[in-house]
Amino acid sequence: MKQITPARLSPNQLYLILAGLFIATLVSCNLIFQKFFSYSFFGLYTFELSVGVLPYPITFLVTDLISEIYGKKRASTVVVSGLFASVFVMVIILIADVVTATNWSPVNDKVFSQVFGLSSVAVMASMIAYLLAQLIDVRIFHFLKMKTNGKHLWLRNNLSTITSQLIDTATVLLLLCATNSIEWTLFFGLFINGFLFKFIIAIFDTPILYLLTWWIRKSYNLKPDQEL
Repeated sequence: MKQITPARLSPNQLYLILAGLFIATLVSCNLIFQKFFSYSFFGLYTFELSVGVLPYPITFLVTDLISEIYGKKRASTVVVSGLFASVFVMVIILIADVVTATNWSPVNDKVFSQVFGLSSVAVMASMIAYLLAQLIDVRIFHFLKMKTNGKHLWLRNNLSTITSQLIDTATVLLLLCATNSIEWTLFFGLFINGFLFKFIIAIFDTPILYLLTWWIRKSYNLKPDQEL
């Protein structure tokens, strides 16, 4: 059995795979966010969260990986591409929601609207928060990379991700509260739940980033500060 390594792919092919994973994850978040669940973290704290936050941290892991291996410009390109893909999917869903179902359709209009029905305010808030947070994540990551001369990957990974997740969580909740989509009394609880969960995931994804970075650099014979 042949060993599977990134080197069997061209750098551009690997980049497209990572970009595809990023966009698929982002679109999934926007499709499933209306379902909420509760989870007890080792009995210490019970989270009440949208299922949309489960895959969302993967987007920051992927952008940090692309930033480290391919550089700031290509990471920013993925972020903007993700925004266009999300808007396109949302438009398709809105059109599908307007079209009237036949009387024999397995999914009728009411069920479709309940599952895929989108609040324009919620979607807009999510898109603004996403774009702001991801672009800040990329810029903080590269600022710290420059200041540390390419060393201390754990520092730029965690600081950029945690800062951008803080901004993402605060921005989307502030916009939703300001437009009366949710009550201001819910802001603090939702903010703590969302940010604390993302903070914990950001810490846990650090060894994954180290492993993937080491694997790709070894496969392409890259120096610690070299980019593809």
